[in-house]
Amino acid sequence: MLKEIPILYNKKEECCGCTACYAVCTQNAIHMVKDEEGFEYPEIDEQQCVRCYMCVKTCPIKANS
Repeated sequence: MLKEIPILYNKKEECCGCTACYAVCTQNAIHMVKDEEGFEYPEIDEQQCVRCYMCVKTCPIKANS
């Protein structure tokens, strides 16, 4: 049974936009997508994600919570 897809944030306020998760993903499963105001937020491609959770482990917000 596969692990769940990591949840990087539930609300935009939970993401600082640092791109650490994007940079650490070896599968290129995270893409930065601009919102209506032009800020970029990570989005996970569930087909490419291998559920290693490195994105969550490297997140400065998630790693410290």
